[in-house]
Amino acid sequence: MLVEKFQVDSPDVEYGSDHIKSQYSYASTSVDRNAEGKWVVKPTQSKYEFQTSTKLPKLGVMLVGWGGNNGSTLTAGILANKHGITWMTKDGLKQPNYFGSLTQAATLRLGNYKGEEVFTPFKSLLPMVKPEDIVFGGWDISSYNLADAMERAQVLDWELQRQLVPYMKEQVPLPGIYDPDFIAANQDTRADNIIKGTRSEQVEQVRQQIRTFKEEQKLDKVIVLWTANTERYSNVMNGLNDTADNLLASIERNETEVAPSSLYAVACIKEGVPFINGAPQNTFVPGLVEFAVKHNVLIAGDDFKSGQTKMKSVLVDFLVGAGIKPTSIVSYNHLGNNDGMNLSAPQTFRSKEISKSNVVDDMVASNSILYKPGEHPDHVVVIKYVPNVGDSKRAMDEYMSEIFMGGHNTISMHNTCEDSLLAAPIILDLVLLAELTGRIQFKEEGKELHGFHPVAVLLSYLAKAPLVPDGTPVVNALAKQRAMLENTFRACVGLYPENNMMLEFK
Repeated sequence: MLVEKFQVDSPDVEYGSDHIKSQYSYASTSVDRNAEGKWVVKPTQSKYEFQTSTKLPKLGVMLVGWGGNNGSTLTAGILANKHGITWMTKDGLKQPNYFGSLTQAATLRLGNYKGEEVFTPFKSLLPMVKPEDIVFGGWDISSYNLADAMERAQVLDWELQRQLVPYMKEQVPLPGIYDPDFIAANQDTRADNIIKGTRSEQVEQVRQQIRTFKEEQKLDKVIVLWTANTERYSNVMNGLNDTADNLLASIERNETEVAPSSLYAVACIKEGVPFINGAPQNTFVPGLVEFAVKHNVLIAGDDFKSGQTKMKSVLVDFLVGAGIKPTSIVSYNHLGNNDGMNLSAPQTFRSKEISKSNVVDDMVASNSILYKPGEHPDHVVVIKYVPNVGDSKRAMDEYMSEIFMGGHNTISMHNTCEDSLLAAPIILDLVLLAELTGRIQFKEEGKELHGFHPVAVLLSYLAKAPLVPDGTPVVNALAKQRAMLENTFRACVGLYPENNMMLEFK
């Protein structure tokens, strides 16, 4: 049973005219060692208060790489939903939808009604901005308007594209920052829409572009997301980008090792605008993280978790949780879109290889019965550019595991991922959840209300290589990431986490 709307009836929950307030008892566990060296595990309870603003802003989203496959596909998809555009294919009539979006197409359990399980849309848990109400803008190093960019991407059915052209042909990306040293040389033919000047001048121009967009569209809030080309890794060096002051000084000196993505992030932080990195490069060098924390501006990343890596974060969690020992993981990809073309350069592929390779670390570390200290599965990632397959990326994986009494188990998987159609809903979720988390304040009993840490751990579910604050455990297991997000939002309306015990039926 699906319930679209509900209200929590509890003395610990207050629905105000512009907020929802909840008193929440947070149950956890502390682990310690006593004087005799024995381990002591103690259940704990802490009182928290959550306060969520229910006033929805007029939201603007600026995409870096707006004219790329992801940006044009997301824009087209939202417009198709907004205008109710249908289209014919050889398989019949198609309706627009948001399949693949956690916020728009997933549900969560509320409870049981007369023996029937009751669910609600994820978006119904707390007030969220509607996708159709978002105002889109952004940058691209290519001057193509969004209609031409959509045609170049070759992602959507032609009959749908034809109907979307009138809505998209007037949408033209702003000039973007281009540094050929950070991406593949094969991207130079697209680069005809470029911000000139020194790095400091480029940052100031991006700041002005954000301000102009916000003023002209009469927006309450702007979020910027990088969905442009994967960059190579930046060198992290003392005196260059190791502190906020050094990073800003490097930009003033026009140091060539400051990446375009970091320049956008600095501009956003100076404007108080959240910045999300959807690619695998190390945009968030130490100085940039320090700068964001100092100014309390949300940053999140890295790299969209869409196809092969999402499957890996589920399967390895299952295997290790079942007491089965993965000993080798080999992941092969080939794709033919512009992302694949850019990744054909060794320096940009290395960024992707790093983000894909670290996804199993926390799951391996969780079971020292299976793995000795320092032991880790062999893990290899290969990506090849094959133009013929276009946006339909092929991902092939082999998982070899050790089982009972020296036996072996091999799982082979073939996954055809329509790359941009998987990434577009993730972009939507990232901006909607970033906006929502900015409206939530909370406090522990006896302390002052505050927002979440600027490094947005709650968005980890959507990232291949989750960015976390210093001292925070990195969680890659998909089910744990979703539970963290869902249970935090449940706490905002005074609902306990789903424990799946179902004692009432035992």
